[in-house]
Amino acid sequence: MNEEARLVVWVRGRVQQVGFRWFTRANALEIGGLVGFALNLDDGRVQVVAEGPRDNCHRLLDWLRSADTPGRVDGVTEIWDTPRGGYEGFAIR
Repeated sequence: MNEEARLVVWVRGRVQQVGFRWFTRANALEIGGLVGFALNLDDGRVQVVAEGPRDNCHRLLDWLRSADTPGRVDGVTEIWDTPRGGYEGFAIR
């Protein structure tokens, strides 16, 4: 069974002003079944929140850690939790 999960990720590196949030949203939509958002933080990181099937969240996390992202990812920190709901689609904030 593929239970629902909440994934919160902070991505460090050169990830702002390179289309990172747009590509993150595009990948989340391509994977399917995910809702949440990608947000630029004041300290230069991007925060990604995704809720949906755990396997789909893992696929998004794998992409965030891959060399296929725009810019340059120096590090990824993640936290797994229980979904909270309240999202419609996957947004860029």
